Amino acid sequence: MQIDVSQTNPLDVYRLLISVVTPRPIAWVTSVDKQGRVNLAPFSFFNAFGADPPVVVIAPNRKRDGSPKDTLSNAHETGQFVVNAAIADLAAAVNLSSKELPPGESEVELTGLSVLPSVKVAPPRLAESPVNMECVVRQIIPMGERPLSANLVIGEVVMIHVAPHVLDEDGRVDPRKLRTIARLGGEFYCHTSDLFQMKRPD
Repeated sequence: MQIDVSQTNPLDVYRLLISVVTPRPIAWVTSVDKQGRVNLAPFSFFNAFGADPPVVVIAPNRKRDGSPKDTLSNAHETGQFVVNAAIADLAAAVNLSSKELPPGESEVELTGLSVLPSVKVAPPRLAESPVNMECVVRQIIPMGERPLSANLVIGEVVMIHVAPHVLDEDGRVDPRKLRTIARLGGEFYCHTSDLFQMKRPD
């Protein structure tokens, strides 16, 4: 099968991309608008890029009507967000928080979760998530104005919170204890508990 993207419906291209670029880590993002109202949303177009400075990128696609998602609007307005770890025990809440609510209504309340104050940014962090990364926006790069167009939100991580119970005896995050989940295509997710180890070559 060969697919000429220029001749294909963007929704079909989207479905293909999310089915073959797998697994994708989930950024469970808290942000606030100018009124201080908290938004919570998961994004699987997400990864970390670099460590000095530590940088993460989330990519909120525009909605199917072409309007921006609340997280994108909040990133423009306040220049800050928090990435919370999406873990197996909270998978149902991660999924529920993807529901599109009217602006100003909080997914935190919808999911029954709670928040804690951040240290260096205004958006709060999820109390139930064992890892939170406070971020300030370095740059937002729009990739288009059409429905499903991406916006690359580049954030510098300025504070990291890690719960002690996900650490190993050497003080490093143990993936067997963190138990994050990841996104596949369609309605599929996967656990990151099927692990194997390989030493890097000398």
